[in-house]
Amino acid sequence: MFDILKKKLSAFVNSITGAEKAKEEVKKEKKVEGPQETKAKIEKKPETGKEIRLGAVSTVKSLFLKEVEIREEDVKELLDNLELELLEGDVSLEVSQEIIEKLRNELVGAKIEKEKLNETIKEKIKKTLVEVMERKRIDIVEYVKSHEKPVKILFLGINGAGKTTTIAKIAKMLMDNNMRVVFAASDTFRAAAIEQIEVHANRLGVKVIKKDYGSDPTSVAYDAMNYARAHGTDAILIDTAGRQETNINLINELKKMNRVIKPDLKIYVGESIAGNALIEQVASFNREIGVDGVILTKLDCDAKGGTILSVAKTTGVPVLYVGVGQDYDDIELFDAKKIADRVVG
Repeated sequence: MFDILKKKLSAFVNSITGAEKAKEEVKKEKKVEGPQETKAKIEKKPETGKEIRLGAVSTVKSLFLKEVEIREEDVKELLDNLELELLEGDVSLEVSQEIIEKLRNELVGAKIEKEKLNETIKEKIKKTLVEVMERKRIDIVEYVKSHEKPVKILFLGINGAGKTTTIAKIAKMLMDNNMRVVFAASDTFRAAAIEQIEVHANRLGVKVIKKDYGSDPTSVAYDAMNYARAHGTDAILIDTAGRQETNINLINELKKMNRVIKPDLKIYVGESIAGNALIEQVASFNREIGVDGVILTKLDCDAKGGTILSVAKTTGVPVLYVGVGQDYDDIELFDAKKIADRVVG
């Protein structure tokens, strides 16, 4: 979606600056053309049929003024096409419509210096995208530093989204800031889940609290809490069984852990490529047990990118971090401005 959107915006800006080309053509001809000739020249459609052009009146006016005033008819086709691209890129209908309406309000009636058209149009679009994505966020490192120890962090999410790897990344981040962590292997449901978190623990030098498969996950987290208190550990990172929001038994298991352990933070880990399915999952988990933030994985292979534009707005849960690779350092604080720059270019 990012590349397509950039092309749409580039076509729009280029079409507006085409007014300058029209002006140069008038100079070269050294004569004043009739209204019909001017209109025909300006409204000639390009081969792609997707570029948006200033109306004839706006273009003629722009030949004699330092500013261009954008009108509704100038942007209608662009905004219609853009809304379709957003929907096809997994942006929710609600968020797509909000983006389009905000852009319409920003662009229609705006008077922009012709020399700064490219820069100004892009900045207005970036501003709109940031407003849609921006939410008050938690920096886990700063949170752990400033709260009573040990800080209990519960990680949620379905299998295959990269939850265990993300736990290891957060552990590395905390350890790089001189904090001690312990893993609670509370996924006693999925085969090889304990071995998987042990692999990460061995690489990082982190203690793992575990029990046999089939054990009560809450008891594992409780033991980890006691260990952390006894050893002056700063944070407990609790792995849980990957589950769909429709699995009532596993959801009830999480509710029990939430009551007993009383985690300080509940973080949902999901794939940025999951689209609207992720939004439904986050919303459901938020209703059932509450979610403090989302970490989106696989942003480096997200071709559409729509999820990151809509998850916070649709669910009310902020995106905290994004995963951009498989290495432990491949995790970044979510930055709405950076995402907007990526979208617009």
